[in-house]
Amino acid sequence: MGLMDRFRRGSKPRMRKPARDAARTGSTRVRASDAVDREHLSSWVSERRGVEGFVEPRTAVSDVTLLLVAHDGEWTRRRVPSIDWAHDFCNRFQVPSYDAGLVGIPQRMRDYNSRMKKQGRQDP
Repeated sequence: MGLMDRFRRGSKPRMRKPARDAARTGSTRVRASDAVDREHLSSWVSERRGVEGFVEPRTAVSDVTLLLVAHDGEWTRRRVPSIDWAHDFCNRFQVPSYDAGLVGIPQRMRDYNSRMKKQGRQDP
């Protein structure tokens, strides 16, 4: 605020209040994984072939997730309790697992999303 701004329309400084949501600080609350998530992953991997697991680390808006990608690019993503749990899950189902932060996501998943978009379907 400049010196002359103080003399305009009274002596009080004119500052806007922050928006209600913008004034909030701190970490966000993240929904934890539950039995429904684990059941979905188990049934999904059992019903498809050529599945690979990609473990995604915790971010500011989501907890640790496990991305499962089938041979044709079909995919699903669910929250999991921990990174170790995700790798153990993949080992139990004999599914290779990778750290998504290091290897990224497979091209076949992007190709699948493009095909679904062209057909007018929503992402899973």
